[in-house]
Amino acid sequence: MISLTDSQKIGMGLTGFGVFFLFFGMILFFDKALLAIGNILFVVGLAFVIGLERTFRFFFQKHKMKATSFFLGGVFVVLIGWPIVGVILEFYGFFLLFRGFFPVVIGFIRRIPVLGYLLNFPIISGVSFIQQGDKKCTVFYLFCNYYYIRIL
Repeated sequence: MISLTDSQKIGMGLTGFGVFFLFFGMILFFDKALLAIGNILFVVGLAFVIGLERTFRFFFQKHKMKATSFFLGGVFVVLIGWPIVGVILEFYGFFLLFRGFFPVVIGFIRRIPVLGYLLNFPIISGVSFIQQGDKKCTVFYLFCNYYYIRIL
């Protein structure tokens, strides 16, 4: 079992509530207030979980500046009142920030009994994460009838 400090436990709760509010805000037709609360709780919860210094180091690395600007710009756009545009910017920034973690997460999920079975269906298993040589960026490939279509 992983032992967490009290601040990390608080951070997990804040992050969980942030994800809940973001999801609930999107279900309620992009409600500005819920999305703004969800954004703030998510970012603050992340800072509590990994620490303030490590959060700044993660977001403000030189090669992640584009992703950080999209993500934080999306948060800002939601806060000023354009929720749909802001959420699109956030999702793009989130994908760019965390794309290195997606293969690890998919590998972990494939080991969970029910979810692993679902991920091994032919259509779903065709989407794979492949690391490109020196660039180390994740690319989605969809394999259909021995052909691949590059999505990103």
